[in-house]
Amino acid sequence: MAEFKVVEHFVSINGEGQHAGQLAFFLRLQGCNLSCSYCDTMWANQRAVNYTVMSEEKITQLFLSKNVNNITITGGEPLYRKDMAILLDRLAKDCPKDTVIEIETNGSIDLSDYYHIADNIIFTMDYKLPGSGMEQNMCHKNFSLLQKKDTVKFVISSQMDLYAAKEIMTRYHLTETTTVYFSPVFGKIEPKDMVAFMINENLNKVNLQLQMHKFIWDPDQKGV
Repeated sequence: MAEFKVVEHFVSINGEGQHAGQLAFFLRLQGCNLSCSYCDTMWANQRAVNYTVMSEEKITQLFLSKNVNNITITGGEPLYRKDMAILLDRLAKDCPKDTVIEIETNGSIDLSDYYHIADNIIFTMDYKLPGSGMEQNMCHKNFSLLQKKDTVKFVISSQMDLYAAKEIMTRYHLTETTTVYFSPVFGKIEPKDMVAFMINENLNKVNLQLQMHKFIWDPDQKGV
């Protein structure tokens, strides 16, 4: 039996990604291996944060009790701990086959050990751009694994980040192999400027997304 440090869990809508606007059960785990300049869940990364230790069985039972089709596992960095494959395997085996099991990951962890556990496991993987201060930690080999069901999310804080995102997209042909989103750092760059860049650079097959939950609720509110 594995153990996971859960700092919060709740049902809300997915605020971003391919399932934005749909109900999901969110499982937020403690800890992260990066420290991005714009992190909006830094509190969940602290060693002293309050958490509840849960087994993979308890988490699965809790999710099933909520009667929603999607589970989003986030953090912090959910893959920054041992035994994540045990949790994913349990969810895949015990949940209905139409359950979407989404992992939000920061792009620094090798996905090879997780990718082929089940077809209904999807990855929303950040690529940390220069504005994050963490680009040197990115695991580029993950680009060869991701499919259209998965997402590469570029979190944009400046014009420099926009050009960096375009360069990575072009180098790895990402719009042909996976689904690409541009997401502004809340309050740091105007979405209209991102749209102008997309038009000027002919960035077809790129999706602009806003963090829906930050417009529905207070941007700093937890549990939503």
